[in-house]
Amino acid sequence: MDSENKSATPISRRELIINAGKLALGATAAAAVLPGGFLSAKAATALGGSSEKWPWPYVKLDPDTTAEIAYKEWYRVFCGAAVINSVFSQLREKVGEPYKSFPIDSFIFLEGGMAGWGTVCGSNAGANVVSNVIIGPRIGGPDCEHGHTIGADMMDWYSNTALPTFSPKEPKQKTAIIQTKSESPLCHVSVGKWMDKSGFALGSAERKDRCARVAASVAHKLVVDLNAWKDGKFVPKSTWKAGATVGIPAQQNCTECHPTKIPTAPTAKK
Repeated sequence: MDSENKSATPISRRELIINAGKLALGATAAAAVLPGGFLSAKAATALGGSSEKWPWPYVKLDPDTTAEIAYKEWYRVFCGAAVINSVFSQLREKVGEPYKSFPIDSFIFLEGGMAGWGTVCGSNAGANVVSNVIIGPRIGGPDCEHGHTIGADMMDWYSNTALPTFSPKEPKQKTAIIQTKSESPLCHVSVGKWMDKSGFALGSAERKDRCARVAASVAHKLVVDLNAWKDGKFVPKSTWKAGATVGIPAQQNCTECHPTKIPTAPTAKK
């Protein structure tokens, strides 16, 4: 016993207190671990991390300048990222962080209705990203309802407006780009109807320029709405409500493309 005691390293009172504190901190972190191994935001902050601060500051922008940026950016990163960059690139200069750290180009996947699958138009998705980053989510309180409302208004406006509405100062294509009303926020419907009416194929320069102008049109409309919100004058126009048509989250005119394949939602839980 004596030999074991002599070989043991003595622990000071200070080290004992520090080690006890580490043990307690570890127990706190373990108790705060959520399913899947993630820490709660409150616990992460207590452990020296930082919780996400959102929404972000906004200063009014010029709609025409924004649209021109979006048009040019489409040829680099396509629709969704073009809309996001048209706003955030300016806010990087006017506001700084956190916009400077936002990975704008990573949203290139929104191209072609998300990875080419033709779902929601990337321009609509990009506009929703921007409005929610700046204004906040619909679950954030009465004022933050506008973040969702601007996004919903954009989807409605996109569906019921003959697009594109914006003409660039220096268009890459001189051919006249006709306008079409999609009656849908979806990429495949919007592009498909335009191709059917214009006669230009998917890979044509005209179709590409059309989509670049649509992205610019959305960016223009987005900044008009954000500026109105900043002035306290934004008035929602869309009457869209989730589940209003068929009882499930869906666009309200889905019967146009799917007259016999709409899922029937149960009227009550079994």
